[in-house]
Amino acid sequence: MFLKEVCVENYTVVPSAIAKGATRVELCNYLPSGGTTVSKGVMQETLAYCSEYSVPVMVIIRPRSGNFVYNDTELKIMGYDIIEAKNLGIDGIVVGCLTEENWIDEDAMEQILEESYGLQTTFHMAFDSIPKDRQFEAIDWLVEHGVERILTHGGVANHSIEITLPRLKELVDYANNKIIILPGGGITDKNASQVIEFLGINEVHGTKIVGKLA
Repeated sequence: MFLKEVCVENYTVVPSAIAKGATRVELCNYLPSGGTTVSKGVMQETLAYCSEYSVPVMVIIRPRSGNFVYNDTELKIMGYDIIEAKNLGIDGIVVGCLTEENWIDEDAMEQILEESYGLQTTFHMAFDSIPKDRQFEAIDWLVEHGVERILTHGGVANHSIEITLPRLKELVDYANNKIIILPGGGITDKNASQVIEFLGINEVHGTKIVGKLA
């Protein structure tokens, strides 16, 4: 058995996702842009349903599409969204802040980690914008700051998961169980088992991880 995190835009498909075997839900609005934060109402109804099946719910904290460089006002917005998510009983957040140089925005991330204390934290695919030669260093930083997992495609988004698997394996091996490497992007119910076997992991992420949802 392995954990299947399904990424959904709204509550509508949550019941069918769980019926098809999803074991964690990530709420992520406006997927064509890479995802933004869903409404409080979507969080609340999703949590109410998922709690009946003991399915954890993660929510992306991202105020807009585009890059991952946030100004002070955007960080305030993210902080308010984290407070709302915590008050509703969300299990964790998915977030990532970068500098103009595509390194972790350490000040912003430390602020967010303080605000989200007690929640699981996944550093999202902003990780794939970090230069390859600094990604091991980034893993070290995230481990030191208590981040539980990194969602990554292992390369640029338009490359298939089959192409990026070797890089993902390097990341998994370097992480060495100190942090979870959560592969995503092009993983479906058809290839998930092969990805898991190749990488030696037990969590996968995708919009079609349990098949196509209505």
